[in-house]
Amino acid sequence: MIKTFITYPLQFILFVLFQVLILNNIQLGGTVNPYLYILFILWLPIEWNKAFVLGISFLLGLSIDVFTDTMGMHASACVFLGFIRPYLLNVLAPRDGYELNVPPTAGALGWVWFLQYATIGVLLHHSFLFFVEVFRFSEFFDTLGRALASTIFSLIMIILVQVFSSNTEDRR
Repeated sequence: MIKTFITYPLQFILFVLFQVLILNNIQLGGTVNPYLYILFILWLPIEWNKAFVLGISFLLGLSIDVFTDTMGMHASACVFLGFIRPYLLNVLAPRDGYELNVPPTAGALGWVWFLQYATIGVLLHHSFLFFVEVFRFSEFFDTLGRALASTIFSLIMIILVQVFSSNTEDRR
C-alpha cells in the first residue's frame, strides 16, 4: 500500500518531465511525435475506481497541456483514454478474468495481451488527440496518417520501456 503512494506519484512526475523536456523535442518529418506519457494511464491498476482513473488521466493530460500550451487537447485525449480503458480491459480480459493486484503489464499478463492493449489504447488516444487538434475532417487522411505514424513511434518507445522495466522487475 505504501509502495503505491510512492510509486505512482513518482512515475507521474517522471513521465511528465520526460515527455515535456525530451520527447516533445523529438519529431520525425516535422509532425510525428512520440507520446510516452500515456503509458502511465495504461499501467494504472485494473481494480482502481473508474472515476479515480479519469481524475488522474485529466491531471496527467493537463500537466502536459500546461507545459506545451495546447489548451486542453492532451487533457481531453487522456480523459478519453481513461474512459475507454475499462472497456478495453473488459474486451481483452482472460477467460477467468484478471487476478487481483496484477498490473496490466507485459511481465504480468504476457506480451501478446500487452501489445493488443497498448496498440488499441495508443491508437485511440492519438486519433482523438490529432482530430481534436485539427478539428475538421477536410484533412482526414493526413490526420489519420499522422496518428498512425505517431502510434507506431509511441509503441516502439512503450515496448522499449516495458522491456527495461520487465528486466528490472525480474531482478528483484
